[in-house]
Amino acid sequence: MKDCKNHAWIADLGDGRYQNPILYGDYSDPDAIRVGDDFYMISSSFTYIPGIPLLHSKDLVNWELINFVVREIPFPQYDQPNHGSGTWAPAIRYHDGTFYVYVGLPDEGVFMSCTTDPYGEWSPLHCVWEGKGWIDTCPFWDDDGKAYLVHGFANSRCGIKNRLDICEMTPDGKSLLDQGTMVYNGLQDHPTLEGPKMYKRNGYYYIMAPAGGVKPGWQVCFRSKNVYGPYEDRIVLHQGNTDINGPHQGGYVELENGEGWFVHFQDVYEYGRIVHLQPVIWKQDWPFMGQEQNGDGIGEPVKVWKKPDVGHKYPVCRPATSDEFDQPKLGLQWSWQANPRQEWYSLTENPGNLRLYAAVNEADRDNLLWYAPNVLTQLIQTRSFEATAKLIPRFDQAGDKALLAITGLTYGYISLRYEGEPGYLSVECVRGDVADKEHTGEAVETILRRIMVPASDAMWLKVCMDQNGEYSFGFSFDGDEFIDIGLTLKARAGAWTGAKLAIACLNGDNTQGDGCCDFEYFHVE
Repeated sequence: MKDCKNHAWIADLGDGRYQNPILYGDYSDPDAIRVGDDFYMISSSFTYIPGIPLLHSKDLVNWELINFVVREIPFPQYDQPNHGSGTWAPAIRYHDGTFYVYVGLPDEGVFMSCTTDPYGEWSPLHCVWEGKGWIDTCPFWDDDGKAYLVHGFANSRCGIKNRLDICEMTPDGKSLLDQGTMVYNGLQDHPTLEGPKMYKRNGYYYIMAPAGGVKPGWQVCFRSKNVYGPYEDRIVLHQGNTDINGPHQGGYVELENGEGWFVHFQDVYEYGRIVHLQPVIWKQDWPFMGQEQNGDGIGEPVKVWKKPDVGHKYPVCRPATSDEFDQPKLGLQWSWQANPRQEWYSLTENPGNLRLYAAVNEADRDNLLWYAPNVLTQLIQTRSFEATAKLIPRFDQAGDKALLAITGLTYGYISLRYEGEPGYLSVECVRGDVADKEHTGEAVETILRRIMVPASDAMWLKVCMDQNGEYSFGFSFDGDEFIDIGLTLKARAGAWTGAKLAIACLNGDNTQGDGCCDFEYFHVE
């Protein structure tokens, strides 16, 4: 198998400095706020449920995943994989003792969830505006008590991609009072204008938004003395001579001592959109982000910088990836490929194991990984790793299989499959190729290698990925000696996401039975 020694990414250098990225995970379109001594950050999750991950930090460098905002997307199309849709670029705000998250679903409308306890239950998604094409929504409560919503548009849904509009909302943030006013058209200067976040400082209204597209783009700041403009514009962060593309949309946070910081993402292809932190200083009421490096007067992203001065030193935080499945609930690192159903799994049927049932696809499609809703996924959190799962197959129908996968528009998995011959299983290495990535899409799967093996009470599956996104699979009868499947595949990003680690149990022939597989553990080394 490939040489895949773990290179865990740690942002905190331990000497009062940090290195970017602060998170080497696919936390796309991040937004962050400060509430007292605590920082909270959210990101897009698209069609993966639970969705809109919520992270907490004490120093803006070390982050811990603490909750999810969305437990279900309340539309039947999300009961099946609906790739490329779902929760796009949410914004989080704290107002009058309540946390609010606003999010645009590009095909359904603008939605809001709120809570007084970010660690507890968030309210079900409430529809603020029903329609198609409004995305990247951000609320703003002004000093006079009026509330507003700034948003962009999804070109793929409504043919608009250069405009920012502002609507007035009811003060409770539950509905709009108008259909909006265009406050900027970036057709000439800032094409593909999206991801706006709104602030007020020193009497100015600010809208911070990326333009120019994800990889080749830049970060713009707009300011005005009036909510509806006219707005001046200035590019405040760009790639310059660095290797940080974008740098793309994010959120501004100001410390109690006045320090300014900006979180944003960088697109690293198959690894997704990872999170960076830039220092911000203010000059003549304009923000300057990052560091001047090439003499053009515009900030570029920093690689290493002094940590935010929060007054205390906090421990290094490492992302949760491995799971012993010894708790009554799934770990926060896991999300399903569609709205989850309890009949897909159990953590109590065989305590200390995650039991996945060999599900069929009720959408009357071939039961391919791309189409299967009952796929359990987690973010890849570093460039190089080994992931190993211990499985106890309990199959009863031909076609029952359990698998370990790397998802994406080209995906791969290794599976244990029951062919109907008692006492034997086939080990299969499968590649999936996605021809249409939107919604249900179109995909085909090809069996690259099949090896018949004697069935065992327990078997182990492993995937190793190297620093270049190339990966290989192996299997074992004892958890120590692994047999290389003999193939190398290349990871590829998914529909607006990076590749993900995944496990699943399903019947490849779409035959319903009572088969299942117990996963005793999932270790990421």
